[in-house]
Amino acid sequence: METVVQVVLYTRAGCDLCEKMKEAMTNSGCAGLYSVEEVDIEGDADLFAQYQYEIPVLCINGVEAFKHRLQPDEFKAYVTGLAGESEPNALQP
Repeated sequence: METVVQVVLYTRAGCDLCEKMKEAMTNSGCAGLYSVEEVDIEGDADLFAQYQYEIPVLCINGVEAFKHRLQPDEFKAYVTGLAGESEPNALQP
């Protein structure tokens, strides 16, 4: 059985890039391999200070993996690569 990868999307209301990132994740074709939690940075002063100019930020298994833009194939490759691993590896920008 494959491991479910933990994905956290740091976002905020009205963020067009965030919506595009969610769409890319949906279009990746690997929905069964990950669970996603959306975190609105405006609800936490520390997160807002950290990510105010960086959203969307996508953390995968605790590693900041993508910022601003995401292609479905890149996301799928990252998630499928981690599905059987115990340690995440960050993508290089």
